[in-house]
Amino acid sequence: MLLHHWYFYSTFALSSLGLAFHRTHLVSALLCLENMMLSMYIALSIWPVENQTMTSTLLPVLMLAFSACEAGTGLATLVASARTHGSDHLHNLNLLQC
Repeated sequence: MLLHHWYFYSTFALSSLGLAFHRTHLVSALLCLENMMLSMYIALSIWPVENQTMTSTLLPVLMLAFSACEAGTGLATLVASARTHGSDHLHNLNLLQC
């Protein structure tokens, strides 16, 4: 396993562990999700270079666009929950209440 492969795997694993264990604030959950998406984006961007293919793939660009949409939706959810509940603590949010 190459060193940069280990970097991508460890970055993704650490951000998923952060998402699993540190779910107190909505901001920290969104940052972990964004870190996961960025590590996948970098890995998919370097993949054609490692395989020495001349074709550029469209998948990293689409992933970056979806990541930007996810960040915008997450920030809108953060603002809406902060206005309605007064904080961004995830234990205050209940999906069964309006």
